[in-house]
Amino acid sequence: MKSTKLLLISALFSALSGNISAQVSSDWNRDLEILGKFLQSTPRSTVDSNMIHTALFFLNTPYVAHTLDTFDIEDLVINFREMDCMIFIENCLALSRVLRYPDPSMDYFERELKQIRYRNGVINGYTSRLHYSSDWIFDNVKKGIIEDITHALGGKKFKPDVSFMSENYQKYKHLKDNPEAVKEIEVIEHEINRRGSYYFIPKQEIGEHQSLIKNGDIICFTTSIPGLDISHMGLAYRHKGQLTFIHASSTAKKVIINPESLADYCNKIKSNTGIILLHPSSYNPENINE
Repeated sequence: MKSTKLLLISALFSALSGNISAQVSSDWNRDLEILGKFLQSTPRSTVDSNMIHTALFFLNTPYVAHTLDTFDIEDLVINFREMDCMIFIENCLALSRVLRYPDPSMDYFERELKQIRYRNGVINGYTSRLHYSSDWIFDNVKKGIIEDITHALGGKKFKPDVSFMSENYQKYKHLKDNPEAVKEIEVIEHEINRRGSYYFIPKQEIGEHQSLIKNGDIICFTTSIPGLDISHMGLAYRHKGQLTFIHASSTAKKVIINPESLADYCNKIKSNTGIILLHPSSYNPENINE
């Protein structure tokens, strides 16, 4: 592994010589510094073990929403300084895969993050981002990045019925004055809804299945909010004798180990209907110099 100093010099040079499109933050140097500290301090193991090490590294990172929508043109936003629940999961997953590279770097993180965040790993405008969590799951299962293990753990069928973005387009910076983008979102929503059933574990049944949930599994919280499929995400974590999760909390305004058990958290939220469980796929990078 490169030393932190060499990593920062290499990454900064790379940004200045052609990858500047990934620099969407005025705090780029701070992101490079955080990445350097992460690579220097985090042990390298399997992807699922890496997930927990990465999540713990980000404890107390501030919660900030809508950081991906700051700019007018869709591009790869990298932000280790602040994150919402989805960015937290994407950062953990991408960094956990980067740790599998012989020589981790910002370039490899950019590659992994783009694969995870965008449909088929291709940036092609605002609607190419995987906005709905069920779409994110579908695409990343197809790419072999995650496995949906909910059915195998005894999950029950449910059928997504998403429409929130198109019905509330005025709430989205990139939709409110862009009817063509709204139409594209409607097409995506119809595609999600016609795919058939997903599986979830109802919240009242979490207790009987929790022994099968592993540290580092991605937990998606299904919701009864009209037009939405999933309202929150976190990483399963056994802490002080109970199954809970690590997440970017909008209530605590930072990344935390949730103080309540997973079951108690789900039961206290009226709109929560249950959970979907995803396992990070094993990963051995090939042809990384292409």
